[in-house]
Amino acid sequence: MLNNILLPDTQAILLLCASFGQNRQIEPQPLTLNEYNSLADWLRENHMRPGDLLEPKVTEKLQKITDSKIHTDRLSALLERGAMLSFAVEKWTNQGLWVLGRSDMNYPKRLKQQLRYSAPAILYGVGDIELLSRGGLAIVGSRDVDEEELGYTHRVAQVSGLQGMQVISGGARGVDQAAMLGVLDAGGTCVAVLADSLTKAAVNGKYRTSIKEGRLTLVSSYDPDAGFHVGNAMGRNKYIYALSDYALVVSSTLGKGGTWAGAVEALKRLNDIPVFVRMHPTTSEGNQQLHNQGAKPFPSEPWNDSLQEILAKVSLVKTTLPLSI
Repeated sequence: MLNNILLPDTQAILLLCASFGQNRQIEPQPLTLNEYNSLADWLRENHMRPGDLLEPKVTEKLQKITDSKIHTDRLSALLERGAMLSFAVEKWTNQGLWVLGRSDMNYPKRLKQQLRYSAPAILYGVGDIELLSRGGLAIVGSRDVDEEELGYTHRVAQVSGLQGMQVISGGARGVDQAAMLGVLDAGGTCVAVLADSLTKAAVNGKYRTSIKEGRLTLVSSYDPDAGFHVGNAMGRNKYIYALSDYALVVSSTLGKGGTWAGAVEALKRLNDIPVFVRMHPTTSEGNQQLHNQGAKPFPSEPWNDSLQEILAKVSLVKTTLPLSI
């Protein structure tokens, strides 16, 4: 029996794509995002929804799929993992977590609008789901930064919180955590997009009170018990930007690291989300190069007027890129 807490569509997406805490090399291998997108296209073409795959005689319909990567036997085996799903959902529910499939009505529209097929098939989270649709200022940066940069990050986040602008970050040590704690200390709201260890973060003493107060939401597209993986950390960066109205890169390392890669990707693909960089006499070479590629200088302190209004005005000013030759 499948757990009735989840909608049929979400149950089906979990059965197809979730690892349920197991190694992804096990058989049958859960669908990757690209594979699920191919299946979703087939479902639309055949006027079906993911939940229709839970029907007893669906195997006959699946025989019509021609994509060799999503063979019928593999799909059938994944869909037969009902006992694993029930156990996992009970565990997640006991831990206070919720799960959203991409077809769920509560799934954040921002992710679909900005990322389309790159939007994750599954989101795991804890906290107020509505915060995912509120937008705000993404504040990102390197893990290894000095006290001056941490202080600057904290000040930006505090002003955001005091002025009612939400902060979105990545939850990693360094700039991310300074941004999260800064806005929460000011009584504001925050969304943290995690690359690993959601279940551990959900019970972390630094965050628990804010989660209970509805001011902090932790979300991840990866298994709640998954450990750190560089690829996952890089992959979640686009979700941080896509959930935001504006983005600030406090510090980045030229040509390497998740902060650099995420900012470059946002500048290229997320044209609706203005990317700002901190420009300072000692600014990093990475930030300078991001500026050269189209990122705007973040407004200088003090931010006596509404920071959100300042960012909106600056965003309207067209950035002139230097000549390439």
